[in-house]
Amino acid sequence: MSDMLPSDPAPLPEVRFLKILVTALAVTMILGLVTIVGLLVTRLSGPVPLPELPAAVVLPEGVRPISLAFAGNRIVVLSADDRVLVYLRDGTLLGETRIAPAPGTVAP
Repeated sequence: MSDMLPSDPAPLPEVRFLKILVTALAVTMILGLVTIVGLLVTRLSGPVPLPELPAAVVLPEGVRPISLAFAGNRIVVLSADDRVLVYLRDGTLLGETRIAPAPGTVAP
């Protein structure tokens, strides 16, 4: 019988190699994305600890620091009651100022 259809021809070796490369690239990208998401979740899930305040810096009574910045030879402390305290590294208080509370917070 001459009217039989031939089966699908075998793919060319170049096309088969290209399919393998595309599949390997897709697997590599998926593994990379899973790794990045996993690292972000594990590294960013906990609270960020504040750096240690040098022992020479003595905060006023009742001040609870929420942020520290080390700028040159100065230490800048932002307190929970919206005060900014600036110290020298030796613990000398250079200045203090109040800032406006963040929107949506209640002023003390």
